Amino acid sequence: MIDFAATLLAVAGYLAATWLLIQRLTRRVEQPKSKPLLIGTIGIVVHAYLLQTSMFTPAGLNFGFTEVGSLAAWFVAGLLLLSAWRKPVENLGIVILPIAALSLLLQELLPTVHVLSTEHEKGIGVHILFSILAYSMLGMATVQALLLSVQERHLHNRNPGGFIRALPPMETMENLLFQMIIIGFVLQSMSLASGVVYLDDMFAQHLVHKTVLSILAWMVFAILLWGHWRYGWRGRTAVRWTISGFITLLLAYFGSKYVLEILLAR
Repeated sequence: MIDFAATLLAVAGYLAATWLLIQRLTRRVEQPKSKPLLIGTIGIVVHAYLLQTSMFTPAGLNFGFTEVGSLAAWFVAGLLLLSAWRKPVENLGIVILPIAALSLLLQELLPTVHVLSTEHEKGIGVHILFSILAYSMLGMATVQALLLSVQERHLHNRNPGGFIRALPPMETMENLLFQMIIIGFVLQSMSLASGVVYLDDMFAQHLVHKTVLSILAWMVFAILLWGHWRYGWRGRTAVRWTISGFITLLLAYFGSKYVLEILLAR
């Protein structure tokens, strides 16, 4: 009962912060960005407590499907709120914070169990940590790419409404996008490297799809960064490559995890 009440409190914090961001973005209400960020932090703190109670068990760490999804969403939301104090990325919360709220509800209503034994926790835990950090940063980059795409379309149609005028200039938006991609690419590289070190066989039958898709996603982002550096890729080209890479990455981890744990019950 306590956990359910805490879930409702966190969800309310996320959604209230989202509503304030929408009002601020559409300029219906003039307010500093600190207010939605502080309210969103309530959701982050309570979400962390709920993750701790569901993932840390006497038998070991529970990396069930909905728990890991909730953890990834918490990372994304946390990185967003932390970054938003210094950079103009708070508007990404309009998409990211409701996703965090939904992931928390799924964790509470549809809990799953996939316990990682204590003797394997340290090494694999490092690999999983880098993976989730990479997903989180590249997830933020994908939302940024979608927002950039909407902004570019409105500007090309010469229809910059209040929503578009409230965003930073396109050059700033693109710079933020590639900063996120670079950080996410480095984290994903560390995830793959830690997998080589700590996993017995990355190409074992139950891991081969995840490994191949992860490497493919890494290559997509590597090509995008090379194209940006060598040929100045930007705009729609950058958006397409970013979305393609992130979808591949989602399939690599959550797609494989869903098939193994939910469909095949392994």
